[in-house]
Amino acid sequence: MKCKMNQNKQNTTVEIDGKPVELTHLEKVYWPEEGITKGDLIAYYREISPVILPYLIDRPQSLNRFPNGIIGEHFFQKDINDAPKWAETIRLKTESKNEELVDYLVCQDEATLIYMINLGCIEINPWSSRVNSLDNPDYAVIELDAHSSTFAMTVQVALVVHQILEEIGAVNRVKTSGQTGLHIFVPLAAKYSYEQARQFAQMISQKVNRQVPELTSLESKPQKYIGKIHLDYPQNAKGKTMVAAYSLRPRPGAPVSTPLDWDELHQPGISPLDFTIKNIRDRLARKGDLFSAVLGPGIELADCLDKLSAGSPI
Repeated sequence: MKCKMNQNKQNTTVEIDGKPVELTHLEKVYWPEEGITKGDLIAYYREISPVILPYLIDRPQSLNRFPNGIIGEHFFQKDINDAPKWAETIRLKTESKNEELVDYLVCQDEATLIYMINLGCIEINPWSSRVNSLDNPDYAVIELDAHSSTFAMTVQVALVVHQILEEIGAVNRVKTSGQTGLHIFVPLAAKYSYEQARQFAQMISQKVNRQVPELTSLESKPQKYIGKIHLDYPQNAKGKTMVAAYSLRPRPGAPVSTPLDWDELHQPGISPLDFTIKNIRDRLARKGDLFSAVLGPGIELADCLDKLSAGSPI
């Protein structure tokens, strides 16, 4: 990485691999209680870029912008028509009823990542599929949405999901959402459609719900799963996004969506706030990237479904 700077108090032009990236309002406080500034946010993503970029490259991005930090208003932006000339975009129909054409930003390199962060994107939300295989996701996701439940309950449910996936030979990895949820990923290597990914996640979720109905719900409306963990398998749809591994979240404490060893979920009192901007770099130095398997060869879906069907009824 080659970097050159022309700096004043609030604004900086950074050259990243030959691409000029303008950085603005670096002293603006984004996390008031922690005193974390926009400059600190940018510094984090610059340092973490070699680790996070494999999960972003070739993927359309949905921008969730917090121009005034975590306590200010935020807004979503899909259509990016004023990006630098060096930034890559792709024109696609949205998955909305109107199916309008929009220019999605594609995060191909550190320069584009930092351009996004300067727009106020505290968190990064990529598609599950890449530009050359848009109809085929690289992974299936089971999102455990705690909503009004505790993280301890989320952990209990995650361990049930993990056990089922292990029994059918499905590689799986887990990360914190950065809030009270957990995200469980199963690599598919773009070999299957979104509908196949959704059906697989649904079958796993239904089996989990049968095993621990007192802890889980398949209901989609929050008011119907109060006090339970929502098994959110419909997230497996084209155009849906999931916060990327190693992404910061716009929450007090500056938590990071952090990949975990499954054994870590057995630690008493584990909390999403154990993994923040303050300690994630030391953790990476000790443990490396625990999430890389989600971009690996992928499961053989037919084999996993045969094993799943051989167990208790779906």
